[in-house]
Amino acid sequence: MGKATYILGINAYHGDASAVLLKDGSVVAAVEEERFSRMKHSAGFPSHAIRYCLRRAGISISEVDHIGISRVPSAHLINKITFVLYNRLMFTQQGLDRLRNVDRIRNIQTVLADSLGVRESDLKMEFHNVEHHVAHMASAFLVSPFQEAALLSVDGFGDFCSTMLGRGAGGNVEKLDSVLFPHSLGLFYTSITQYLGFLNYGDEGKVMALAPYGEPRYLDEMMSIVKPDGEHGFQLNLDFFTHHARGVEMSWDEGKPHVGRVYSDKLAEIFGPARLPHEEITQHHRDIAASLQKCLEAHLFRILNALHRYTGSTNLCLAGGVAYNSVANGLIRQQTPFREIFIQPAAGDSGTALGVAFYIWNTLLGNPRTYVMRDAYLGPEYSDAELEEAIRSFGASYQRADDVEERAAELIASGKIVGWFQGRMEFGPRALGNRSILADPRQPEMKDLLNLRIKHRESFRPFAPAVLEEYVQEYFEDSYPSPFMLMVFKVRPGRSANIPATRHVDNTGRVQSVSRSVNPRFWNLIESFRRRTGIPLVLNTSFNENEPIVCSPQDALHCFATTKMDALVLGNFLITK
Repeated sequence: MGKATYILGINAYHGDASAVLLKDGSVVAAVEEERFSRMKHSAGFPSHAIRYCLRRAGISISEVDHIGISRVPSAHLINKITFVLYNRLMFTQQGLDRLRNVDRIRNIQTVLADSLGVRESDLKMEFHNVEHHVAHMASAFLVSPFQEAALLSVDGFGDFCSTMLGRGAGGNVEKLDSVLFPHSLGLFYTSITQYLGFLNYGDEGKVMALAPYGEPRYLDEMMSIVKPDGEHGFQLNLDFFTHHARGVEMSWDEGKPHVGRVYSDKLAEIFGPARLPHEEITQHHRDIAASLQKCLEAHLFRILNALHRYTGSTNLCLAGGVAYNSVANGLIRQQTPFREIFIQPAAGDSGTALGVAFYIWNTLLGNPRTYVMRDAYLGPEYSDAELEEAIRSFGASYQRADDVEERAAELIASGKIVGWFQGRMEFGPRALGNRSILADPRQPEMKDLLNLRIKHRESFRPFAPAVLEEYVQEYFEDSYPSPFMLMVFKVRPGRSANIPATRHVDNTGRVQSVSRSVNPRFWNLIESFRRRTGIPLVLNTSFNENEPIVCSPQDALHCFATTKMDALVLGNFLITK
């Protein structure tokens, strides 16, 4: 056998910094920097994530053959120069910050050597830059089960682009068209999110959760803010925004990304004064959220229908931050001709590291596709000895149980809230049964209990059902395999009353379909719960409290001790309060 080929993909100097390592075209490891830094959406350079990937493979950085980053500073260069000169942004703080980031990206070898404590002369590998949205599309298509597909990437912006349409065939990713900055559906959603008083990076999901409580009374007003432009394009009415005139203020305070205000005062002329974070959420705010969601869906489905006409494919691969809008995702099969849909679990910026790595392996190097992403369990794991040592060091009383699935199911069925820590950590923002908090979906009060006692978050935010895949269609209408919890479906009328804790106000659920072959231990737990209760699903939420999902047993023990969970299962060890 010849020497293995190692490829390292990186997302750096952008939100959700991450690293992915391939060995001969298969994923060895994939992880976000935030899981180690404990800073949500950690930006900057993913040095901890890179070190983990190398440890997992048992190699040093000098053994890596190719390194790629999901940024191309020269992409759309003429458009960038024209925009910067016209708007006089070169010497603003935002402009200077951008120049610093460009300099870091161009000198990635130096940054990498410094962060790993090696000499730059030891880095003999080939370096690659892959355009941001090409990396997004590659992350969705090259690990999908499809040999051909229509591709769409939609987010805030990256490499001066907000939306890219493409076609995938074999190992190739082809750009068809794009929408350039300052026009952006992602930034439009962010602007209204900020206006509604949700100011943290990544708060768009809160507005998606708020939307079902309202009516889309302001849809016409929203459609006047972002208008169709041709078959698949769109244009923002820039009177309602500031980013075109002064750039987008983005800072990485101690690694935590922050986006400055992007909406203008003109928004208040339509909707009234912006809500402050501490102010009550009124029906007016709920209606704005509902209108925003419907507007996004209208534009997204229009783009997708045009993309289908261009490609003729009924297979769709979707990526970019907007691909986390699980409500829209769940409607794609109803609103477009696409029949088969693939969205990988790290569809946002962290997933561009995955796309870069596979773009190098399949597209640039011409290797055949052999890897299909069937699970997200690509992060750190811990042996029983490591788990037991962590528990002892923490000073907790525990017992070893060879039937932890049965024990956990019994606790959940009796109304207990259980932390569940197993195997390799998930890649992407969703807990999919290895770093989860689990509870009984039958109890109406469980949603409020979790929001107030454990998660300490807004009361309107729903919780997801993790469902045995054999029962998904029995419980949810128009459903489709959703292993990565990225699609929302209607609960069937006859099942609604059985699962109130995982049913949103509009009678929907963000479904995770659980496969026995993919995660046998989690499947066994839910099956044990089904045998006890007749319900083939449990409430599943991420194992965290206003911080990144727990990574290590120490993280899990700390979260367990500082919240009101009733029990914690670490591997084969059970801890109860």
